Amino acid sequence: MSDEPLISLLIADDHPVVRDGLRGMFESTAGFRVLGEAANGVQAVACAQALDPDVILMDLRMPGGGGVDAIRELARLGSRAQVLVLTTYDTDSDTLPAIEAGATGYLLKDAPREELFTAVRAAAQGRTVLSPAVASRLVSAVRAPGAPGNGPLSAREREVLALVARGTSNREIARELFISEATVKTHLTHLYAKLGVNDRAAAVATAYQRGILGETATGP
Repeated sequence: MSDEPLISLLIADDHPVVRDGLRGMFESTAGFRVLGEAANGVQAVACAQALDPDVILMDLRMPGGGGVDAIRELARLGSRAQVLVLTTYDTDSDTLPAIEAGATGYLLKDAPREELFTAVRAAAQGRTVLSPAVASRLVSAVRAPGAPGNGPLSAREREVLALVARGTSNREIARELFISEATVKTHLTHLYAKLGVNDRAAAVATAYQRGILGETATGP
């Protein structure tokens, strides 16, 4: 039996069939426990406050209270739950507000089962999870028109960025590089400015597109 702690989940979706399917999938897999379900964003916030889940699987477009408003309210309330958006939509009007509101990750509902499990495990550790389609949209959308950040990264900033891309938390980065968490945050602030982005997810996506991290495909 695994020594890893159970990851507790809250499922927020307005379709009962989707909720049932997700509940069945996670409850039949070791390492997960579904604490409850919500049919809209308002219910999701109330359930999160009452049940204190590790991760919330959040749909975006729900009658009676959408996901983005719920994510903002959870952030305002200081909820410790990580929100993983799971939706059918990958348009800019859906993606950006959810990420900016504080979502830890963004996956589409056609994601393979194992990818979803991996994403939930990563989200539970505070790691950023983005589907490839969403990452590419985020790259183009986060840049200020005509004024993208393009300063060269220092060797230390590249080290920090590479660890961020692996899903490493600030605390783990500090431990690995023998620096303080405050210094990690300072490096992140500097590299965000140089890349012209506002958060970890956008920094990683932009770095891949520019070839700073690994191989990247070149579009037309």
